[in-house]
Amino acid sequence: MSFELTSENYYSDIANYEYMSVSQFKDFAGTYGKVGCEECAMAKIQGKFREPNRTALLEGSYVDAFYEGTLDKFKEEHPEMFTQKGELRSNFAKAERAIARSMRDPLFQEYMSGEKQVIMTGELFGAKWKIKMDSYHPGKAIVDLKYMQSLTKFGYVPDIGYLDFVRYWGYDVQGAIYQEIVRQNTGKKLPFYIAGISKEEAIDIEVIYIHDNYLQEALRRVETCMPRILEVKSGKVKPERCEQCLWCRDTKVLRGAIGIGDLTASL
Repeated sequence: MSFELTSENYYSDIANYEYMSVSQFKDFAGTYGKVGCEECAMAKIQGKFREPNRTALLEGSYVDAFYEGTLDKFKEEHPEMFTQKGELRSNFAKAERAIARSMRDPLFQEYMSGEKQVIMTGELFGAKWKIKMDSYHPGKAIVDLKYMQSLTKFGYVPDIGYLDFVRYWGYDVQGAIYQEIVRQNTGKKLPFYIAGISKEEAIDIEVIYIHDNYLQEALRRVETCMPRILEVKSGKVKPERCEQCLWCRDTKVLRGAIGIGDLTASL
């Protein structure tokens, strides 16, 4: 019996086993801004590890839920966002202000007015992939919503230099995969945009077009990494540990003393 992917089971363990996704790819391969960990990625797929509900992720999910039209349900599922008096905690009150700021801008609303949370699947580099789009304009554009600390802060990468947040956090990979899977399903190669909102005191908003040359470069990186990822995911080779993530810290077994230089070995 074949597995049918739906909005209800999209994030389930079985869906993550059956399909690659952009987030799963980044769990394995990492981005310029975050080291990947094969063992942690496998622990997630196998249901052995769940990322904790970090405040920053909840804030982003709060904004996502508003644009999905599911904010009331999201509030019910996350009572930790409220004080004992029933008021939103300050960081979520800021998310409310960020939403209000984005709502005042006609162009931002135009880009976010597409079909919400559209699921598509396809095959790429020897794997089945799944995507879920924030705002899909059939035949016109793919738009992804991001609620970021800053839209203009650059991240430093050794041997490369400073990168914009799009490439630093691998959102170019997301755009490349989304664009290709939509092309497979519709025959049309659509432009990819990020509708960005910042968490700064003076809230910044932008609609950012990710040029195709960046997307093609990102797709080549995915292609390079996929043979190794598929070998690990299928169990043919043992996953490597990063020794930096929450999973590795929690499961670490000491084999002996280390030198002081080892403390900075990952820099």
